[in-house]
Amino acid sequence: MASSSVNPSVHPCDERLPAGQLLTLGIQHVLVMYAGAVAVPLILGAAMGLPKDQVAFLISADLFSCGVATLIQTLGLWIFGIRLPVIMGCTFAAVGPMVAIGTNPSLGILDVFGSTIAAGVIGIFLAPMIGKLLRFFPPVVVGTVIAVIGLSLMGVGINWAAGGIGNPDYGNPIYLMLSLLVLSLILLINKFMRGFVANISVLLGIVAGFVIAAMLGRVNMDGVAHAPWVGIVLPFHFGMPHFDPLSVATMVIVMFVTFIESTGMFLAVGDLVERPVDQKALVRGLRVDGLGTLIGGVFNSFPHTSFSQNVGLIGVTGVKSRFVCATGGVILVVLGLFPKMAQVVASVPPFVLGGAGIVMFGMVAANGIKTLSRVDFTKNHHNLFIVAVSVGMGMVPVVAPKFFSQLPHALEPILHSGILLASVSAVVLNIVFNGVRKEKDARRDAREAAHEFEGAAHAGDAH
Repeated sequence: MASSSVNPSVHPCDERLPAGQLLTLGIQHVLVMYAGAVAVPLILGAAMGLPKDQVAFLISADLFSCGVATLIQTLGLWIFGIRLPVIMGCTFAAVGPMVAIGTNPSLGILDVFGSTIAAGVIGIFLAPMIGKLLRFFPPVVVGTVIAVIGLSLMGVGINWAAGGIGNPDYGNPIYLMLSLLVLSLILLINKFMRGFVANISVLLGIVAGFVIAAMLGRVNMDGVAHAPWVGIVLPFHFGMPHFDPLSVATMVIVMFVTFIESTGMFLAVGDLVERPVDQKALVRGLRVDGLGTLIGGVFNSFPHTSFSQNVGLIGVTGVKSRFVCATGGVILVVLGLFPKMAQVVASVPPFVLGGAGIVMFGMVAANGIKTLSRVDFTKNHHNLFIVAVSVGMGMVPVVAPKFFSQLPHALEPILHSGILLASVSAVVLNIVFNGVRKEKDARRDAREAAHEFEGAAHAGDAH
């Protein structure tokens, strides 16, 4: 489906399509990102052992915040918004640190929201400096960090597949078989289908697994019938946020990683819709990453970034209008106002999510490895040391949770985040071995990485 502007003087990015097309194409964008959007509150809620009604609220808050951030990004508001066809969603880069903060006995979900708010505010002020800071994050650093994010999350997906930690029936063969079924369905859809259907393979796999589990009587629908059809997402639903300094520092690192990813995506989208992104537009877009993260923290959600799978969808459909994604933003806001639907999503059993989680988290790690494939390991063998040591540091909290147990308790949020440890290690070792690059080289790498991911998205890969 290609877009053709009736008025040649109107840029395709600014084209206002008929209402029916806007709605259809907007729904398509939402479907492509929906599984990834609801995965973050599901993961955090399951890890923290939250009641189903609270997980459902997190899902509603997540969708609502994604919609608001998308509208600001696509339509623009003062100094915010890149005004390109972009869909905003919760970043997977924040999942590991949020789980570490939320499950820390001395911290909790209010510290997650506090660190999210603080990271958003700091991110807004950091946005104009991102061009200069990019030089500290070459592919060897970014690839390592993304790979560690995926690897550190893999344990979550595996435990889900067995029924979830704390489940007295953990490892039940039925759980394992249904997880394998969901995983197999996702792979089969990617093998035999193309385009839009392949792009929503994770969502289709989860829906199929949910239906089969329900038929087997393995779905708990308690609370769905009593949930209201319409509800309001209020700020600070769980209480006033807490601002733990080390948790804030951890989330700021995550914020910067999302800036690196978003920079590449913005450059790719700009090329795709034939509206090149200059420094001013890039800063406006990155400010929305910060503002969206701030809004997320206030409305009980999480750090936000541009969703890369929607970039691939633009290439598949040929539709370049930013108003399509703005319509998607409206749909997300509306979906966030339906608590009953969120209760249904929260009813998806962990073992159904397990099959999808292995795919999603594995794809995150695979994309990190893909980024590392652009690194010169032959002429510059020092890069091997950077990756080796940084991955090792990132895996410490995963394979040995009590490794730092004898150190001061106040350091737990930072030492128990493999992503933060890997990030600091990779940045420092890269400076030691490779020095600091020029800013233009950093921008070139970001653009190349984005185009590589865009090509993968066309082939039906998931973020």
